[in-house]
Amino acid sequence: MGFNLLAALNPALAHMNPAQLTLMGTAFCVLASMHFTTQLISQHLFYWKNPKEQKAILIIILMAPIYAAVSFVGLLDIKGSKEFFMFLESVKECYEALVIAKFLALMYSYLNISISRNIVPDEIKGREIHHSFPMTLFQPHSVRLNQQTLKLLKQWTWQFVIVRPVCSILMIALQLLGLYPTWLSWTFTAILNISVSLALYSLVIFYHVFAKELAPHKPLAKFLCIKGIVFFCFWQGMVLNILAATGVLESLPFKLDVEHIEEAMQNILVCVEMVLFSVLQQYAYHASPYSGQVEQMLRQNKKYE
Repeated sequence: MGFNLLAALNPALAHMNPAQLTLMGTAFCVLASMHFTTQLISQHLFYWKNPKEQKAILIIILMAPIYAAVSFVGLLDIKGSKEFFMFLESVKECYEALVIAKFLALMYSYLNISISRNIVPDEIKGREIHHSFPMTLFQPHSVRLNQQTLKLLKQWTWQFVIVRPVCSILMIALQLLGLYPTWLSWTFTAILNISVSLALYSLVIFYHVFAKELAPHKPLAKFLCIKGIVFFCFWQGMVLNILAATGVLESLPFKLDVEHIEEAMQNILVCVEMVLFSVLQQYAYHASPYSGQVEQMLRQNKKYE
């Protein structure tokens, strides 16, 4: 009935098969994600007041449309090889690594911290950082915040920017050479999980120490936009793996093998979800702090107090 309704609204749709309709729908989602992101980028460019912070913001908000575009490319060649899909996945995850590093750089900028120029405000020095297990195996349970500690947090974040592309290149090369057994796949998975966990751990530690100072910048909303994308992509991928292993996907009436059905469903879901995250970023990374509106509101509040 739904298909007949679409056909009545637009006769051209009646001549499209489900695959073409899916491509058209996901293409619309990609364009919508690009529209909302471009709108936000244009606002930041119009109020280009703090290049250091806003450059980091632009890199972060491009994550959603890049994920959507890469997933759409995967749908265009749905019968592609394992190496092709591994390459597409690597593009997304390498960009994720850059975004995580830029997010920490943004938080440093909010607090006027500069590791390269050895600038750490006196009022934040000496604060205690409490590590939890398993980090206590390598670090003291409590450490005082100083230049070295902040440098270490930065290194923990940036190591993922290096580890992710190196692993991606090795994984694709070994796959092409036919030297990619299951045990090696699990080894790379373990390395990458440890690497990304360490990067995210440094962000969480930093947030807990400076939650009060960072509150006006809505760091939690900003972080959840990033973590949400990663969370949805990872866990829905796990669910699809389980459905494929239990034979659920195999029973679906598609003219594709289980592996390609799994890839297609993941790509479709990502395209749809990135529209939502592009909208959420309008709130989390809005340009009003650089437009003068925030300062004007603060002055008005003080006037009425």
